[in-house]
Amino acid sequence: MNDRKRRVVKIAHQLFIEKGFQATSIQDILDESGISKGTFYNYFSSKNELLVAIFKSTYEKLEKDRDELLIGGDRSDIEIFVKQVELQMKTNRENRLISLLEEITASNDPELKPLIEVSRMKNVRWLFERFNDIFGEDKKPYLLDCSIMFLGILRENIKFYQLANDLSGTNLGRVIRYSVNRLMKLVDGLAETGEQLIPPDQMDDWFPVKKKNCNQALYKEFHQTVGNLKKAINGNPEQSKYDELLDFILDELLDSKHPRKFLVESTLISLKKSEGFYTKDIQKLDRLIHDYFHSINQEN
Repeated sequence: MNDRKRRVVKIAHQLFIEKGFQATSIQDILDESGISKGTFYNYFSSKNELLVAIFKSTYEKLEKDRDELLIGGDRSDIEIFVKQVELQMKTNRENRLISLLEEITASNDPELKPLIEVSRMKNVRWLFERFNDIFGEDKKPYLLDCSIMFLGILRENIKFYQLANDLSGTNLGRVIRYSVNRLMKLVDGLAETGEQLIPPDQMDDWFPVKKKNCNQALYKEFHQTVGNLKKAINGNPEQSKYDELLDFILDELLDSKHPRKFLVESTLISLKKSEGFYTKDIQKLDRLIHDYFHSINQEN
């Protein structure tokens, strides 16, 4: 995403927060951003597509910041998880993501319904993967149930705590920790009784593309390696360019039904040629890409 397009996304996001998505017209966005209608439609086919771009860019930054909290740390450390959830809650509040999702839900727009479902499912999947890190493989059969219940516990605790108290940053952390403590008892209880409502294999149906193109271990490695690279280039004069190249590789490999090997490899070559950028993480990314396409060839 170039700087001008990124600016349009930022301005539109602010307008949606101030006026609401439905009440903001494309003309409002044109007037505020100073671009022509032709430029707008060169960037986005509709206001709906622009909203999707807002969520995508916001979640990409959230995922990057969230993954950075794991760098150099123990993935099973519950304290890191608490910080990650707190970061996510603060991001949602600062960007009014929940309010926008509620407005989309109320509008019943068929084009935007997938955005709601994808947002919900991605959150459940992330929680499941982190719970697997924290509680281990022996608790895995119960962790999808726990991921779904944790979302409800946290949401309702925050809602009712807010009715009784000022939900400051400090108190938000307290509510999250309280909810996480309840979760730990819940996991132990389910493991003891052996009760299960939804088996984890159900996620293979919810995310069929991910199952076909990339196993979960490789998926985690991609995100962790790209996160390390982005952290390494923080402050680099060409950071924006490198970020775009890395994001393209992730999008092509993990979100495309038919990843284009020649484009991924040519993008990787561009990164390797960048001065001072050929690090062990680039080497690791190279290996992961090779393993990824090898696994696809094996499946076919």
